Order: sequence, then structure tokens, then C-alpha cells
Amino acid sequence: MTTLAAQKESSQPSAARLWIPMSIAFVSSACVMTLELVAGRIIAPYVGVSLYTWTSVIGVVLAGISLGNFLGGWLADRWASPRLLGTAFVLAGLLSFGALATETMGNRLSDSWNLIVQIVVMTAGLFLLPSIILGTISPILVKLSVSDLAKTGSIVGRIYAASSLGSIVGTFATGFWLISWFGTRSIVWGVGVLLIALGLLFLVGRRWPGMLLSLIVLVAGSGFAHQQGWLESNCTRETNYFCIRVADREADGHPYKVLVLDRMVHSYSSLEDPTWLIYDYEKMYAEVTAYQAEEAENLSALFIGGGGYTFPRYMETIYPDSVLDVIEIDPGVTDIAYQMLGVRPDTEIVTYNEDARLFLQRSPTMAYDLIFGDAFDDFSVPYHLTTKEFNDYVRAWLKDDGLYVINMIDGSQARFMRSMLHTLRQTFRHVYLSPTTPDWRSLSRNTFVIIATDVPLDTAKLSQMSPPGSSGLLSRHLMDGEQVADLLAERQVVLLTDDYAPVDQMLMAVFREEVIE
Repeated sequence: MTTLAAQKESSQPSAARLWIPMSIAFVSSACVMTLELVAGRIIAPYVGVSLYTWTSVIGVVLAGISLGNFLGGWLADRWASPRLLGTAFVLAGLLSFGALATETMGNRLSDSWNLIVQIVVMTAGLFLLPSIILGTISPILVKLSVSDLAKTGSIVGRIYAASSLGSIVGTFATGFWLISWFGTRSIVWGVGVLLIALGLLFLVGRRWPGMLLSLIVLVAGSGFAHQQGWLESNCTRETNYFCIRVADREADGHPYKVLVLDRMVHSYSSLEDPTWLIYDYEKMYAEVTAYQAEEAENLSALFIGGGGYTFPRYMETIYPDSVLDVIEIDPGVTDIAYQMLGVRPDTEIVTYNEDARLFLQRSPTMAYDLIFGDAFDDFSVPYHLTTKEFNDYVRAWLKDDGLYVINMIDGSQARFMRSMLHTLRQTFRHVYLSPTTPDWRSLSRNTFVIIATDVPLDTAKLSQMSPPGSSGLLSRHLMDGEQVADLLAERQVVLLTDDYAPVDQMLMAVFREEVIE
């Protein structure tokens, strides 16, 4: 039997000879993990990022590897050879290119399917086959490397150790650097080319004319793919956090910019008029801000989540002497806001590009009149920003009469919203709720604004607020403490803590009912 170990005359496996299968295992496993991480990012613009997205990606890739291990063992017992190994690498590389068809597949997903089904189908369609083929490589490698049964354990152990090390390196390199440096489509193409090159190395061997021709074909193919735009991202910018897209729109003759992070619209921004607000929750924010400005000489506000910086720009225009700080985890989002969404180069808005939890758990350096929570959407809720412990941190950064104002989305069952209200009531004396529409119980998807404070709101004064861009929604729909208590009494609620915050599960109804627009 032809084996990798037979490349030398001695039948005893040596460390010098084992580096070949170990290196192959390292590279193949690194490619698997690179594709797995890229899978989550590449499907995000179509199905979002959530616990369900990563559960599907990890499950599909592991299923593919498991099937591949089984198939590879069966093939290795019958036809193990460098040619079979090369064929597996070439086939895996070609199938990896299929991930570049994301846009075509994403646009063909049926809107009648719930989102979880869409996620599983899309992930399996793009990444199951390459995962299966890559899973066949380790069993074939082991079969080709073992020539002495007395050394089987050490050989297999070293190959699998190299494979695990490759998985670690592929994970860290992709997550920390490659995606932000090259973008997902270029990474997929690079993985495919690398796998094909390895396969051709085994198929062509030392026949240099064949190797040269193969190299020319790979280089020419990559150049053609670049020229055809196959490697160009559909994103305005890809970062380690989001696929960021900015589009131009117009409403009633009013041009504006739309910011989309992954699949969700996060903001509408008018470059000409920062006081122009589209979202109802932003109009409610305007009322709350005007209410607080009646008492504060110079407003101070902290924003958890920057997005398109729509409301920080609004406040900078209406309240030019205010102190405005933004915590935005993604510096790419901040850069886009400056470059394309109207944030002035000389703005007084201060941005901290870090996780809001890490920022707020420090000892407070100032007290804010307003803290706006705007980091949630219905498909990606950072659960560590929903808990009792986090609310305690927020309270420490507020003035005694400060307001914590949260924008959130939930379905008609409102399990998450009710639990948020219940959890906030453990930290703040007064918690108010205002749905953006009065018939929220009959809708599958609703936007709510929650206000938490230690000082009761003067609802009569609030009803008199009519700042630019507002529409009086907040005061018309506001539910006071007694109404909130009645709402919570309707069904069981959960106290969200760092140890227990099943946010994705509570939002399952929204996942199932939401239709991609």
C-alpha cells in the first residue's frame, strides 16, 4: 500500500517524517474553522446574528465533519492513497466556492418559512458539503501515515493534536484579523484556492510542468473572479461585528441615508436636517429629552449604542451645550457615521468604542441626566445588557433624578418586554412603558420605549412637550406604574440576571413570525 510514511525507506515512523501529515491536518482543520466563522458572518445580512444563527452554523459544520469522518474512514480502508487525499482537497476547495452564492440563495429563501428554518437551510446549503469533504481528510491521513501498528497511538495522537492546533489558529486568525482585513468573500475564495492547491500537490506530485500549469490556472482564475466582482462584498464595510451597509432613500422629497447592520435597519439619517426623525421611538426620545431639559441647565446624555448617531446629532443641534457621550462597540460603525451619516468632523460628541457593560461597570466618572439604551433589535439582543446587575451599573452613572430610557422590540406575547420591566423594577423605583402603537397586542412585532427612574415623572408636564421632530406619542401612550404592574400580573415574568437571561428563547415568537422585508 502506498503511504505518506513510505516516502522514506525506513518503516519506522519518525518525527521528521510525521510533519507532513501533521501539517496537512493543521491546514485542513484551520480551513474548517475559518469557514465556520465566516459562515456566521456571511449569512448575517440575510438571517441576522443570534443564538440560533450560531447554533445552526456550529451544528451544521459539526454534522458535516462527523459524516465526513465516517465516509473518510470507509474510503480509507478501501482506496487510501495520495491521489484520494488530493481529490478530497480539490473537491473541498471547489465546494467552498459555493459559499459565494450567498446572495442568490439568500434571496430565494421562502418568506413563508420561519427564520430558524431559513437559517438552517441556508447554512446547510452553503457549508454542509464542504464540511463533509473536509471531514474525510483526517481518516485518510491516519490510514496513509500508519505503517507500524506499534506506533499507531502516537501517530494518531500527533495528527489529531496538529488538527486541533489548526482549529485554534484558524479560529483566532479569522475572528481577530482576517474578516476585518479581507472580508468574508475574499476569505472564502482564499480557502478554496488553498485547498485546491494542496489537492493538486498530491495529484500532480513532482511533475513540474503540471504544477506550473496548475499554478497559472489558479492565479488566472483568481484574477478573473476579482475582475467579475465575485470577491466584492455586498457590504459598504465589513467589520468583526457587522456587515455595514448604507443606502440612499427619499421620502416626500426629503433625501436621507439608511444604515443597515447585517439584516436590520438601524437608523435613518438626514444630512441636511439633523432634527428630522423617522422612527417613532426617536420622537419619544425627543419628548423625554425636552422634559429633562426643563430641569437641567446643561443636559448630559450617554448613549448605549451609536448606530447612525441620529439622536446624538439631534441633541447636538437642539441642545448645543449638552454633554453627549456614545458607547459604540464597533469602531467601523463610528467611522461610517463620520464619513457618510452626517456627524461633523468638529462634533462635540465623544465616542467610546467598547462594550457598554465593560464601560459602565467601572467606577462612575460623572452623572448623566439621560442614559439611552439603543443596543437592542429583535434578532440580536446582547443579553448581558438586560440583567439586574447591568441595571445597577446604569443607575450608578445617573443623577438622582436621571432617566434610563430604553428602546426595545418584542412580539405580541411580550415575554421579553415584561421581563425587562420586572427586572428594571428591582433597581429603579418607577418604571414606565410606552408602546409606539396602542394596538401592540394584535401585532407580531412591536417597538416599546421604557423609562426607568427613581423620581416619578410629571406626566402633566410631559404632555406639554412638543420639541422639533416629536409627535406627542410618548405622553399619549404612556403606561404608569400601576398599569405596568397590571401588565406584569397577566402572566409569569422572569428576573433577568447574569446567571439566567434566556433572551433568545423569550424572543422565539418574534423569530417565528417575522417576515424578511
